[in-house]
Amino acid sequence: MGAGHDHTAGASSRRLSWALGLTASFVVVELVGAWWFNSLALLSDAAHMFTDTAALAIALVAIRIGQKPADDKRTFGYRRFEILAAAFNAILLFLVAGYILYEGIGRFFEPQEVQSLGMLAVATAGLIVNLISMRILAPAKDASMNVKGAFLEVWADMLGSVGVIAAAAAIWLTGAQWIDPLIAIAIGLMVLPRTWVLLRDTMNVLLQGVPHGFDLQAVRNAIGAHPEVAGVHDLHLWSLTGNDGTLTAHLTLAAGADPDLVREGVAAGLEEKFAIHHVTLQTEGRDYGDETSTHR
Repeated sequence: MGAGHDHTAGASSRRLSWALGLTASFVVVELVGAWWFNSLALLSDAAHMFTDTAALAIALVAIRIGQKPADDKRTFGYRRFEILAAAFNAILLFLVAGYILYEGIGRFFEPQEVQSLGMLAVATAGLIVNLISMRILAPAKDASMNVKGAFLEVWADMLGSVGVIAAAAAIWLTGAQWIDPLIAIAIGLMVLPRTWVLLRDTMNVLLQGVPHGFDLQAVRNAIGAHPEVAGVHDLHLWSLTGNDGTLTAHLTLAAGADPDLVREGVAAGLEEKFAIHHVTLQTEGRDYGDETSTHR
């Protein structure tokens, strides 16, 4: 089983590396094209493609660093590095999207000439790069949540490339320069909600908030439903990477309850019902001292 997992992780890592190399290289091409052809839509699409690059890089880091074992300085391991990188990415994207929106509105009042044929050529090449990246990632997307997330990012950017191609063709046919900032603003607005979700989720992890998909009250009720648990307090549920759960709690036991059996029963119930695999419980009662046990 372990060898199979390593093989899958290795294959996913290789596919992510190939897609990352393609996408990151083309971000540079789009930035040069945006400057050379004076296209704000290309700049906006470059920012969108940068989100793909960041998503691919974060997914790759998650696979590689996630395999690094915990040590005496990082007792939880190094998986939270993924969250720090994602938060930095979100803040940077907010700044880029803000600039694009500001510049796009300005160009409505002071139109600038765009070289539509050059814009069309770069956007078409970007579409091809996105299609190749999607082809590379598709075989591994069902075996890895990280790869699936990266695949969806590239798919969304593919739609952005189609929008820029349509804008370039429309400018070439009609000469309407205002189409360029319009498409740029549309792509920027498409990036902002995804960026906000990314920042919100990373901040929740860094603040040790309840992970997405977990209902703390339901967890509390499930613990309290154990027949030998008289009360639950100091309940904490947080995540290392956003999609896992770590729980600690103090349990007040009914008179005569066996602390070991209660802890084992509660931990097993949490794992079965909520998929919370890392649980630390401290029991409190009248006839024994406090005891602590960790279940993995």
